Amino acid sequence: MNIANWLRRTAQKTPNRPALFDGEQSCATYGAFAARVASLASALMARGVAPSDRVAIVMKNEPDYLVALFAVWSMGGVVVPINAKLHAKEMCWIIENASATLCLSKGALAAALRDAGCVCPMPDDTWEAREDRVLLVAHRDVTDIAWLFYTSGTTGRPKGVQITHGNLVSMSLCYQTDVDVVRPDHAAIYAAPMSHGAGLYSMMHVRHGARHVFPASRGFDPSEILSLSRRYEGVHMFAAPTMVKRLTDHATSVGANGEGLNTIVYAGGPMYEADILRAVDQFGPVFAQIYGQGECPMGITALTKSEVADRDTDGWRARLNSVGTAQSAVAVRVRQPDGVEAATGAVGEIEVRGSTVMAGYWNAPEATADTLRDGWLRTGDMGALDAQGYLTLMDRSKDVIISGGSNIYPREVEDVLLQHPAVSEVSVIGQFHPEWGEDVVAFIVSRAGMACDTADLDAHCLAHIARFKRPKRYHFVPDLPKNNYGKILKTDLREWARRLPGSEPAP
Repeated sequence: MNIANWLRRTAQKTPNRPALFDGEQSCATYGAFAARVASLASALMARGVAPSDRVAIVMKNEPDYLVALFAVWSMGGVVVPINAKLHAKEMCWIIENASATLCLSKGALAAALRDAGCVCPMPDDTWEAREDRVLLVAHRDVTDIAWLFYTSGTTGRPKGVQITHGNLVSMSLCYQTDVDVVRPDHAAIYAAPMSHGAGLYSMMHVRHGARHVFPASRGFDPSEILSLSRRYEGVHMFAAPTMVKRLTDHATSVGANGEGLNTIVYAGGPMYEADILRAVDQFGPVFAQIYGQGECPMGITALTKSEVADRDTDGWRARLNSVGTAQSAVAVRVRQPDGVEAATGAVGEIEVRGSTVMAGYWNAPEATADTLRDGWLRTGDMGALDAQGYLTLMDRSKDVIISGGSNIYPREVEDVLLQHPAVSEVSVIGQFHPEWGEDVVAFIVSRAGMACDTADLDAHCLAHIARFKRPKRYHFVPDLPKNNYGKILKTDLREWARRLPGSEPAP
C-alpha cells in the first residue's frame, strides 16, 4: 500500500478543501496539492528516477516539502529527508551513502550542496506546477521502503534506517488510536524539522484532509506559533520538550493561554516534571507524549492528553514521569543482560516488536543483525515497566546527547576535534542545561608543545559539522580518566564537569 494513496483519495473526495498554507497565506487546495505532486513526480521520472530509487530532500520547512515527499512516493521512489541544519559535507555523505539519484533542494541550500560537490540538485524550474496533472500512484507493497532516515550511533557515521510503507501506515493509525484524533477541521503546524518527527506526522493529517501550515519564519518562534494557533484553531503540533518550555515561557510573559491549540505531541528528549506541570497550567490539557526511535518511528509508547493533565488519580505523578504505555501495533518488554525478561519495576534494556519496527539498516547487515534479534528491536535505552504497563526511561545505554530535541553523537564530534593538529585526545559528554536539555561539553588533551583555544576549536568544528553539534564548553585537562583497559571513563568526566568551573558557553 503506497502511502501516497492517502493524498490521492483525499484530493478525489474533497478537491476544494484548503490544504497548504504559507504562514497565513493559503497556497493550495487538496486538488491543487495533488496536481503539484503529480507535476513534480512527472519531472522526477523525466530525469530518470525509477521506482525504489532514493531521492534526497534538503529543504527548510515550506509547503513544497510536502509536495516533494508525496511526489517521490507517488512515483514509487524512496525519500531521504536530511536535516537542513547539517553541514554541507555531512549532507553530501548521506546523499552518497544512500546512492541517491538526485536531490530536491532550493536556494542557498542547493548552492551549498553544489559548492560541496554533491549530487547536483534539480533546477528551480522543476518546481513549476502544472494544474492539469492527474495524480497517479505507483503500486508499492507494505514491505517496500518509503523513507530512509539517517540516524547515528556512537560508532561515528550515521546509519540509514529503512522505514517501509507498512511502517508509516502503522505509525499513522496508531496516532489515531493511541495519541489523538485528527479531523478535517484541524491544522498541523510544522515548526520542528520536516526531516524528522514533524514530517512523519504529516501523513495522518493528509489522510483526514486537515490543513498544513508552514510558519513564515520556517522554524519555531513562540510568538508566531501562538498567533497562528489563534488564526487557524484546532492546531496540532509536534515539539521537542525544549520547544514546549520556550512556548510556555513566552505565553506566561505575555499572558497568552494558547487559544486555538488542540494538541502538542512532545518527544525527542527528556521532559522535566516542572516544565510539563507549568505547561499544562498555562495551556490546559493539550499535551501528549510519545516515545519512539528512528528504528520504530514515533511508535513505541504514548501518554495521552488526559494522562498528562491528570492530577487526581492515584499515582498520577509517576505516570506523568513515564513515557506511557505500548502503542497498539507493538509489544514492549524490558530485558536483563542475561536475556531474561525483567520483573515488574526492574530496570533493563527496552525492546519492541511489531508492524512499526524498521526493516533494517541500509547496506548494514551486521548492524541490523545486532539490533534486530528474534524479531525484537533492541533500543539501547534503559527503562522499567510498572504493573499497569507504564514505561519509565531510566537512562540511555548509548552516550547520545539530546540538545534542543536533536540527537548529537559524541563520537562524531570527537572525530572532528581529533582532526585538529593540536588535539591529542578528546572525550565529549552531555551536561544538563535548563533550557536545551543538555549542552555538549568537550574534554581536551593538547599535544605536547602545541596550544589551542576555544575560538580555534570552534572555528574548526564549524568548518566540518553543524553549528548545533559543536561543544558549548571546553575543558583543557592534562589527561583523561581511563580504566585498566585504556577505556575513557565518561562517568568520571560527568563528575568532573559538575565540579569544574565551566568556561563561558560559546555564543
